[in-house]
Amino acid sequence: MEKAPLKGSCLCGAVCYELVAPPVWAHVCHCSRCRKATGSAFAPNLFVPLDALRFTQGEEHLRAFQPPDAERFVHRFCAVCGSPLPSLNPGRGNVVVPMGSLDDDPGLSPQAHIWVASRADWDAISDDLPQHPEALGSGD
Repeated sequence: MEKAPLKGSCLCGAVCYELVAPPVWAHVCHCSRCRKATGSAFAPNLFVPLDALRFTQGEEHLRAFQPPDAERFVHRFCAVCGSPLPSLNPGRGNVVVPMGSLDDDPGLSPQAHIWVASRADWDAISDDLPQHPEALGSGD
């Protein structure tokens, strides 16, 4: 990590955070949950170790929604402006960081597309990154 810590925040600035360990992975997710949570074709997500996330301001504004049938998906957001924010994934020992919430360049670009089989019909992938029909490690 070139500069530590990496900083991030929501749209209104009520919630600020920092990442104190380098990112370990980044991908672009095209699943329907990520599309609905972001209002876009996909969600670029960065991953850091579980203990790397520190909220520096506005933690009281964090809210979370987990669909009843979701095993791993949690949509964490600012209660003031609705911006997606990092969420903990204790089962996998990491934090999922919406890359659009970063204020600093993480020095790592997405390395793959996942859940491509469920991408929106109008979503055209135009890069050469590996494409996986489902999540990595799900038998694709």
